[in-house]
Amino acid sequence: MIIGTGLIAHALKNIDTNDTLFFASGVSNSLETRSSEFEREFSLLKTTHEQHKEKKFVYFSTLSIHDQSKQKSPYVIYKKNIEEYIKNNIENYLILRIGNIVGKGGNPNTLFNFLKTQIAHKNEFALHLKARRLLLDIEDISTFLASHCQSIPNKIINFSFPYNFDLKEIIGAIEKETRKKACYSEVNEGDFYKVDFEEEILSFFSGISPENYLESLTRKYI
Repeated sequence: MIIGTGLIAHALKNIDTNDTLFFASGVSNSLETRSSEFEREFSLLKTTHEQHKEKKFVYFSTLSIHDQSKQKSPYVIYKKNIEEYIKNNIENYLILRIGNIVGKGGNPNTLFNFLKTQIAHKNEFALHLKARRLLLDIEDISTFLASHCQSIPNKIINFSFPYNFDLKEIIGAIEKETRKKACYSEVNEGDFYKVDFEEEILSFFSGISPENYLESLTRKYI
């Protein structure tokens, strides 16, 4: 059973099952500040669980919880509260903290979509030299859950390819695929946060180099 209509929900259709409730609905904009938006998702989550307590509950949170610069963000605070509610009130659950998703469509303001658009239209943008980002192919979510969902009991897992890509690496891969040159000015700013990955994630991505993973993303989604 899938709750939601967005990018993650669509990617889960090939593993939909009556045994599991994939809660992929809710606030997608990490800059959201309206309490009504958060309350609406929270209410839907509680109601859905009450109606389907027999199913394993899978929730999609965010790796931004580890970002110390975003600890006062309403979005991060809300995601933490949802995680606590699930841990304290749902008997059978799995929470995936997701990195920067890369897929077809989705939010145009995600890092990959933003860079792809700027390069395609030859728009100038600022490149933060110190920034690093964790990326995740949207298809990896369903692939991972298909083989691990039922076997992992009541756990929160950090989920992305376990490598911090710097922005020049990402831009270079997009330039190579599009054969277009990015127009940017370099700024000596930016940050990133460290994430520890479970053995399940390290094993899932084992044998794949960062270069090959990034090349696969650009080949599939440019």
